[in-house]
Amino acid sequence: MSKPELWVVAERRLDHIEPTTQQLITKANQLAGDRFHVVAVLLEATTDHLEDELTTYGPDEIRVVRDDRFPTATDAELADALKQLVDASQPNTVLFGATITGRSIAPRLQAKLQTGLTADCLDLRFDDDTLVATKPSYGDNIMCEIICPDRRPQMATVRPNTFVAQPTPNGAELTTAKVDFHPVTRLHVTAATPVVNTATTVGDASRVVALGRGAASAATIDAATQLAERLGGRIGVSRPLTDQDRFTHDDQIGQSGNTIHPDLILNFGISGAVQYLVGMQDAQTIVSVNSDPNAPIFAASDYGYVGDAQAFMTALLGQFA
Repeated sequence: MSKPELWVVAERRLDHIEPTTQQLITKANQLAGDRFHVVAVLLEATTDHLEDELTTYGPDEIRVVRDDRFPTATDAELADALKQLVDASQPNTVLFGATITGRSIAPRLQAKLQTGLTADCLDLRFDDDTLVATKPSYGDNIMCEIICPDRRPQMATVRPNTFVAQPTPNGAELTTAKVDFHPVTRLHVTAATPVVNTATTVGDASRVVALGRGAASAATIDAATQLAERLGGRIGVSRPLTDQDRFTHDDQIGQSGNTIHPDLILNFGISGAVQYLVGMQDAQTIVSVNSDPNAPIFAASDYGYVGDAQAFMTALLGQFA
């Protein structure tokens, strides 16, 4: 009897694979053991070879569907293609990255399949063939374990950078499948063009300047912006600062925001609530500045400074002069 299939839907970012895909393949391999057949599902153009970016991460199979309309397909058209593939193969579980694209396609597919979807997960495990998806809830104060016992496939979206991608020399079987492309007449994407100033997210940055409630003044934010530019990094924020016009949910670090793994993070005015710490605790080097010597952030830091955030930034910027 063949093994039930565990799918990772590969996402493209322009002409490359979005990194969350490799992270999910790594996690799927860890979950699969001898119980599941890990399949990376890739929708690409006839001239693309994006499967080359997946092979080294060792799924059991890369299932490729080719159509020259896929690179500019709408999310509804992609969900329709995936529905046909699911109907043909009946996978046990389907995983997406909780990216802008994944958060759009996954619920469309869920509605077509009339199954369950757990969104924005921070961990995954299996009890027999039942997916147990862990996500924050109730204002990030508790972690919920959610299952879908009665419907298949089980579906989940997982936050980028929750897992670490690890190349695996297993190799992968390359197969092809076909679907009927059903155009959505009311919407047509002609091209995709990156916006230069948002090409790198806080989740992608190797250096992050993070701001909390204690570093929320306009002058401090301006200094932090200069510091991030000098370091070649990005600004991230704790949840309270997302109320400001200058920041959005995409800039947020923590359980209800991004999980990041930078080489360096500089925390300014962040007390260190557990909801924030889980989003950045795997940074290689953690430096924290806070006026409260008892702030919990110091216990999670490699280096700490008790003092004024803006004064520290000004002194640090002076080293670049």
